Amino acid sequence: MHRVCNIFLALLFAVISAVTSCPPSDRAALLAFKAALHEPHLGIFDSWKGTDCCHNWHGVSCDAESHRVADINLRGESQDPIFQRAHRTGFMTGFISPQICKLARLSSLTIADWKGITGDIPKCITTLSFLRILDLVGNKISGEIPADIGKLQRLTVLNIADNQISGRIPASLTSLSSLMHLDLRNNKISGPLPRKFGQLRMLSRALLSGNQITGPIPESISQIYRLADLDLSMNNLSGTIPLSLGKMAVLTTLNLDCNKISGTIPTTLLTSSVTILNLSRNALEGKIPDAFGSRSYFTMIDLAYNKLSGPIPKTLAGAAYIGHLDLSYNHLCGRIPTGPPFDHLEASSFTHNDCLCEKPLKTC
Repeated sequence: MHRVCNIFLALLFAVISAVTSCPPSDRAALLAFKAALHEPHLGIFDSWKGTDCCHNWHGVSCDAESHRVADINLRGESQDPIFQRAHRTGFMTGFISPQICKLARLSSLTIADWKGITGDIPKCITTLSFLRILDLVGNKISGEIPADIGKLQRLTVLNIADNQISGRIPASLTSLSSLMHLDLRNNKISGPLPRKFGQLRMLSRALLSGNQITGPIPESISQIYRLADLDLSMNNLSGTIPLSLGKMAVLTTLNLDCNKISGTIPTTLLTSSVTILNLSRNALEGKIPDAFGSRSYFTMIDLAYNKLSGPIPKTLAGAAYIGHLDLSYNHLCGRIPTGPPFDHLEASSFTHNDCLCEKPLKTC
């Protein structure tokens, strides 16, 4: 009887373990993913042993009900004890295996800041219909953004910054109706911004600086009513600044510096919700609009290295707050107004103009 009980308990334990363990197919996909990568210093994958990938596999989490792999979170820069013991950040080589696409319930994939991972983003990634977060920042991943990325209707975060991604932004990206955070900075992306960029209605941050993007700024961007941070700096954008950007309800940061943008500065930008405005190193011309007022609150305005002319607007003195102001390397002329914010600015904010005078420059 005692032996029968032991056999029964053993069978019961085996059944419970099988029910609460990850499926063999998920384990096989993870091991194939691991096989394509090489991490020589930290032992990130040392815990990837045994049959149950849902427990104690570093960076792997499973859904509590289905026991399918739901999250892979592998960061090369982290506060995890593995890094503290090694006194170093991570370095990993290899590529992201398409076998990752067999994890059908994957909702979060983070393989970030490993510096040496190469290869393409697997095209099959767009079949992961539950994916919410795709974070591959800080590697050497090349190739193009998958053409049908728009299939990922649950995706809220797309971060592939600091890689070597090339090609155009696919038109289907504008179909990511749940996307809140888009970070494509510091890649080799070229071509124009999709004309229907404004369809990304849930977007709060759009960071696309440090690429080779050309063409105009789409007017449709102003339709993204949640957008708070827009960074298109260090590209090859041309055309004018859409007037509607200054009418966006929550836009607080607008970086358009280091492009080929022409035309004049929209008056609406100076009385908008924007608090950080960088339009430097473009081809803007005409006068700086004399439209500052009590609603104008800027921690930074940088208009340097343009073709702006005329006087410094007197209404600047009536702004609620101006922190950093740079008007250097333009064609401005006339007296520098007195009082705040001019009394705390240095000469470097005004140098290399046609004929500005008074403090902090020479007297008129």
